[in-house]
Amino acid sequence: MLQGTASDVGKSVVTTALCRIFLQDGFRPAPYKSQNMALNSYVTLDGKEIGRAQGVQAEACGIVATTDMNPILIKPVKDMTSQIVIHGVPERHMSAMAYRTEFLPTAKQIVLEALDRLRAEYDIVVMEGAGSPAEINLKDRDIVNMNLAGWADSPVILVADIDRGGVFASIVGTLALLEPHEAARVKGFIINKFRGDLALLKPGLDWLEERTGIPVLGVLPYVEDMRIDAEDSVALEELRRRHAGGHDRELDIAVIRYPRISNFTDFDPLGWEPDTAVRYVSAADELGTPDVVILPGTKDTISDLQFLRDRGLDQAILHQVRERGTQLVGICGGYQMLGEQLLDPHAVEGSTREASGLGLLPLTTTFLQHKRTVRASGHLADHHPLRLHLPDEEHALPLEAYEIHMGITRYLDEGGASCSYIQLFNICSLCSNV
Repeated sequence: MLQGTASDVGKSVVTTALCRIFLQDGFRPAPYKSQNMALNSYVTLDGKEIGRAQGVQAEACGIVATTDMNPILIKPVKDMTSQIVIHGVPERHMSAMAYRTEFLPTAKQIVLEALDRLRAEYDIVVMEGAGSPAEINLKDRDIVNMNLAGWADSPVILVADIDRGGVFASIVGTLALLEPHEAARVKGFIINKFRGDLALLKPGLDWLEERTGIPVLGVLPYVEDMRIDAEDSVALEELRRRHAGGHDRELDIAVIRYPRISNFTDFDPLGWEPDTAVRYVSAADELGTPDVVILPGTKDTISDLQFLRDRGLDQAILHQVRERGTQLVGICGGYQMLGEQLLDPHAVEGSTREASGLGLLPLTTTFLQHKRTVRASGHLADHHPLRLHLPDEEHALPLEAYEIHMGITRYLDEGGASCSYIQLFNICSLCSNV
């Protein structure tokens, strides 16, 4: 089991790496995270929803992802409310307190049954924890860190991030806050994201091993553009810093970062292009004069649309589109925002039942009580502007993707040029998770 001294220390990446290493060594590994809080989703072949990281880890194992690899997925909707997804199916919305008091007491059976099935089928299950195992206020009902390690009788490797500073304090402090039987499970440390001369770090490593009696199993270097999907939005702060000076690139793309942004890993391939800057923008004065503005997916479309208005981003975006000809792309919830109206008659997303969209497309969206999660495939159509000028349909570029949404979007106007404009946005929505 991989646990961490904090969120975003690199547990998911190290888990992914170990999955591939075990596969290369001739074993049949599988990933597992009992409970995941993330808005970056992955759809399994049977149309179920799990955390994006576990989908990537399954690919590293060379196997098909299943919901046993992430039986409980928590998708934040409001600051204190989340959608609870059990074995890939949304079950209910719950407050943090209700989840802790009403659901967690029954969750042990769900997570252990999934783990037992994986252990019966595979040689090695590489488990990933969440956040830190030393959260004192959460430990008594923990189902994802040390309690789970105890139930599974699993050794633990503790991962720490040296790039954020205080790595030795974070490791020793974590051990100090664990119960003796929990600390005894920690069999080694991995220090992640190291920059510099390893010889200068060696005295600290020697001290750590002498102080704790636990070996440092490895020091991993800081790697720019890892190209492994991030699990949650904590990673966006690093992306903001990394791309803050990218205005001098040939193509400047501004992705709007609202509070409930989802599946932002869709835009990683754009950031890998050497002549492209991808910036995450949360305020009108950050927008600048981009070539492209992207409204990404969101877990709470109406609230995030209001966020745009509160920050003045709606008018700033409309000004760029109308006065400068800036290209505007909407994906999933961002696409729904481009329409005339958003309706939430069943209060699926929140208390606001109706909101006006940005009015750029003749669309109306109604949110439904049931989520659509399906795999999709196709080819780029001959008439489409993204067509790569391939000679015939037999050689057309194939697409493999998936859909995740809880609303249905209808056209208010089927004729004229606006219809072809809508088709372009539909293709963008389909391709968003390729």
